[in-house]
Amino acid sequence: MGFSLFPCHSFPAVTDISPGFLAGVGVKFLMLDLDNTVAAYSEDRPAEDVLQWVSEIKGSGVALAIISNSARAMRVGAFADALDVSSVIRASKPSPAGVLQLMGTAGFTAGESALAGDQIFTDTLAANRAGVISIIVKPRRFTNPLLAIRYFAELPFRVAAKFK
Repeated sequence: MGFSLFPCHSFPAVTDISPGFLAGVGVKFLMLDLDNTVAAYSEDRPAEDVLQWVSEIKGSGVALAIISNSARAMRVGAFADALDVSSVIRASKPSPAGVLQLMGTAGFTAGESALAGDQIFTDTLAANRAGVISIIVKPRRFTNPLLAIRYFAELPFRVAAKFK
């Protein structure tokens, strides 16, 4: 467990993370940030590409869960239900507490777990602090200028992940 803003791996989208990749790095449990990773902020149900990807990942034997800083229990719950996965709200990322809680509940160790998210300063940092594999993806949609500014500030860390 350490304080690092550098993700272990980088993908253009969460749906580009393949079962083969996960098997190759020993991941049996993949935690997913919800907002702008699995769904854009404006979406109220999973997109078809996400539903297909979740089916593929689960079919490979990898367990999935949603981990969100959101306090909107109904929205997070609706996505968790639609994807048939467990979830944690108010995870307080970049604190590792929510990650550790979710792993413990699901019965997986840090060595067999990963967290995929769209933000370096919350998702990647929480994963790295919890000792799990950190995977950064591009946000599904930029909905306001502040997201674009944050993304620009994260760019050096995103680029470094591509060359690991």
